[in-house]
Amino acid sequence: MRVTTQLAQSGLPPPSPHTDSQPTSFTFLQATDAVKSGLPLPQVVARLLSELTKTECLSLLDGDEQFWGGLRTILCDRYNRHPFVHGHVRRLGIPGIRFTDGPRGVVMGESTAFPVSMARGATWDVDLERRVGEAIGREAKAQGANFFAGVCVNLPRHPAWGRSQETYGEDPLLLGEFGLALTQGVQQHVMACVKHFALNSMENARFQVDVQVDEDVLREVYLPHFRRIVDGGAAAVMSAYNSVNGEWAGQSHQLLMDILRGEWGFDGFVMSDFIFGLRDAATSVRNGLDIEAPFRQQRAMDLPAALASGELDWSDVHRACARILTKQLEFAIRTESSQPDPAVVFCEEHRALSREVATRGTVLLKNEEVGGQRMLPLHASSISQIAVVGRLATVPNTGDKGSSQVFAPHVVTALEGIRCAFPQAQISFTHEPGQVTEMASQADVVICVVGYDHQDEGEYVVPALKENPTLQGVLPPAVTPADREMLAVIKGDSADQSASAIEVGAGGDRASLRLRAEDVALIEAVSHNPRTVVSVVAGGTVIMEEWRAKVPAILMSWYSGCEGGHALADLLVGRVEPSGRLPVSIPTNESHLPFFDVNATRITYDRWYGQHLLDRMGVPAAFPFGYGLSYTSFAVDNLRVIPAQSATDADGQIERLTVHFDVRNTGSRAGRYQAQVYGRPGVENFPSCVLLGFAPVSLALGETRAATITVSLRPLQRFVDGKLTLPRKKILVEVASFAGDPDATRIAFML
Repeated sequence: MRVTTQLAQSGLPPPSPHTDSQPTSFTFLQATDAVKSGLPLPQVVARLLSELTKTECLSLLDGDEQFWGGLRTILCDRYNRHPFVHGHVRRLGIPGIRFTDGPRGVVMGESTAFPVSMARGATWDVDLERRVGEAIGREAKAQGANFFAGVCVNLPRHPAWGRSQETYGEDPLLLGEFGLALTQGVQQHVMACVKHFALNSMENARFQVDVQVDEDVLREVYLPHFRRIVDGGAAAVMSAYNSVNGEWAGQSHQLLMDILRGEWGFDGFVMSDFIFGLRDAATSVRNGLDIEAPFRQQRAMDLPAALASGELDWSDVHRACARILTKQLEFAIRTESSQPDPAVVFCEEHRALSREVATRGTVLLKNEEVGGQRMLPLHASSISQIAVVGRLATVPNTGDKGSSQVFAPHVVTALEGIRCAFPQAQISFTHEPGQVTEMASQADVVICVVGYDHQDEGEYVVPALKENPTLQGVLPPAVTPADREMLAVIKGDSADQSASAIEVGAGGDRASLRLRAEDVALIEAVSHNPRTVVSVVAGGTVIMEEWRAKVPAILMSWYSGCEGGHALADLLVGRVEPSGRLPVSIPTNESHLPFFDVNATRITYDRWYGQHLLDRMGVPAAFPFGYGLSYTSFAVDNLRVIPAQSATDADGQIERLTVHFDVRNTGSRAGRYQAQVYGRPGVENFPSCVLLGFAPVSLALGETRAATITVSLRPLQRFVDGKLTLPRKKILVEVASFAGDPDATRIAFML
């Protein structure tokens, strides 16, 4: 009654009683006008919500399309060609959540394919990532979406995780800063959704695995990056498939209510991951999951009966509806000036940005001298014959073919890029074992392109029901023959799998962290030519011990987007200085990694993985976290550290430091120094070297520049007695070129 009185006093039209056939008296457009005129958003949302019928209220809580028809479109046409729509109420002009997937670009239509997130994390450049977000937001808006669900920041605890390519690296701070930058860029145009909340870093077992994690490890390792992005204003969160400490993430009261909303103050809405994202419709609503995606499924089947029986209260439904409507109204107003023309999709500017990102993200791992000078960069004028070898050199290989696949109109392959960069040279290509040795012996330079594709790693597409039959209980009944055929396809029982547009069983967690045997044989077959460059295409860590000593130059090229071939050539000829740095560590042996069981039903996560585990074991990495070479060299001195302005939290703890230093280009050409600031806390049962901040510094030949980086002390905090605190008052701060850099510049600091 009090809300109704406030609405009446505000000048808004009075609410209508809830019926299933009521006249329109207050529309979404009128609601946006009311907010712009100065009325409080919560009042306007309450007024708009009062206009919805019970049926319309429930329609906000799931997808608009019937399950089997929507699934048929995905399997027989393609995934996400058009927006998935949730909660469109035509009568009131409520647009609904119009979903496009990511993160390597807009999945809808024929959009710009950017390098995968792992490659973008390798740029160590959040300003560049923000520009990527702006471009993605424009392309999403231009194609009818208002919601981008591609801010993926799950931490790849083990590099065998098939979807490592969709995230930015192994460090929580790196994940948080890049995820926030992408969110900020995207949200200039559409809502952004951060995913998958939480501890989702196993692919094949994702629908069944229960991740056991201690409270301190959860708060210190696996949640900080999500909090950073939530604090930065993300509109939405997508829950994960897996369970955490015995509670399914899509209906976890601890994750969605206690932590996300209660502790962090999140005011957006939560969407489930697709199809298998919850197990109990009523519980999910009560525990804070607002939208079941992407179709009418469990909630359409079960919520009416749960409301009638009292298992679920209408107040829970209205609470979810209010959160959904609030963000729709907020972003309709915030982004109304964003009206991109459809011509922006795959435009020249965005392709140039994709090329820039691919060059900045490629990591030069090795560059030895050959004939008295470094192998790279190549001098095009002195090269007359190039052998390009490897099955991936001519493949438009932008990553896996799961939900993140972007259907760019054209992808520049490695061979195409090399031919453009060396127009005067004779360029030959083969991947046939019987031809490569002779071809390599006749070439001035051999460029060998090896690595993975969607068969080796990626989202594990479709076989869930065959391997976990209990999941069939979350699906609506398959009534018609067409429905039953779709069920057979996703169970893996269809006699005609060619009817599916999705390659059933592709992707998943990696069976090996090493190259295919045929790729290793190819490298060995051409390595007799001392001028051999190996370009490795992958979504994460590749162990290279069998062959890395046999070649003078190695580039980690990742899945490099629609302009990847040009980017590779730009680096080979030195048109762009290599400034990529590893966002993951690369070990020398699989025994230096955490336990991983691709079919686990229960697994324990602790804080020891990646570079931190290598440091704890006392074994060197093949290539440590943050590592990468340049064509020039740098020197750092004059390091100073002071507390940042307004740097304390509510308890008076210092949370940020300002790090000042001078960096000098000591080499023979312009370049970018990737400054990495680490803290050494010197406490037991905690990583010895922790990333606190980073920033690129561009330097002309011979230039010295004063640099300043504001860094966070949150990565050093411990969760004790229900709160995060710094464990000691003295830390060692260092500016380094990579984790464990013996030449780092260090200073002690008293907090």
